[in-house]
Amino acid sequence: MHSRPSRHLLVVEDDAAVRDGLERGLRLHGFAVDAVADAERAQSAVATRRPDMLVLDVGLPGLSGIELCERLRGFGVDVPILILSARDQVGDRVAGLQAGADDYLIKPFALDELVARVEALLRRVTQPRTTAGNTLAGGPLWMDLDRRTAVVDGNHLELSRREFDLLAAFLANQRIVLSRIQLLELVWGYDFEVDTNVVDVFVGYLRRKLSAAGAPDLIATVRGVGFVLRTD
Repeated sequence: MHSRPSRHLLVVEDDAAVRDGLERGLRLHGFAVDAVADAERAQSAVATRRPDMLVLDVGLPGLSGIELCERLRGFGVDVPILILSARDQVGDRVAGLQAGADDYLIKPFALDELVARVEALLRRVTQPRTTAGNTLAGGPLWMDLDRRTAVVDGNHLELSRREFDLLAAFLANQRIVLSRIQLLELVWGYDFEVDTNVVDVFVGYLRRKLSAAGAPDLIATVRGVGFVLRTD
C-alpha cells in the first residue's frame, strides 16, 4: 500500500510490449501513468495535462526522443525528463543531456532502478529550500534561489534548472571538494549507486557558461576525487 500522493508520469515508448510493461510497473509503485507511442501524441498529452515527469525513449518513430526533448524545453516545459536508450555510447548519452534531459537510463534495466531514479528526480523538484535568506554568494558569484537567478562578475547566467541546482550545490559548499556521488545526491537526489556520467556532462556545461561570462576557472577537477568551486 503506497501512502504517497500519486505523481503523474508520461511514458513515451513506441514498443507496445515495453510501453505496457512500464505502465503496469509504474502504476504498481503508486504512480498515475499515461503512456503514448510517439512524439506527436506526447506533445498533445503534455499540452492537455502537464505531467510531473516524462520517461522518454530515444528511438521514437518520426520525431526522435532527443528532438522531442529539445522541443518541449523550447516550449518552456521544465519538468524532469528521464531518457531511456538502448544506445550505450557516451556521445548518445551526452546528446540526450544536451537536449535538456535530466538523466538517462540504458536498456535493458531493472524496473526497481527506474522507479528509484524517478522518485529521486521528483524528490529534487519538490524538496524545500532551507538556505538562510535563500541567497548564496562567493567570489564573483551570486545566486538568488527564490528567483532562480545567477550572476557572475555582474553578468547574468542563463542556466537550465539542473545547471542552476548544480551551481547552487557548488556555491553552498565552496572550497569543499565534492565527489560525483555527493553531487548526484545533492543535485539529482540519488542516494544509491548509479552508473552515469551525468555529473561530468553538466559540470562541462557550467564551465562553458562561466567561461563565456568571464569566469573560466571557478570549477576545478580534483583527480580521483571530484570537483571543487574555488571562489577565492
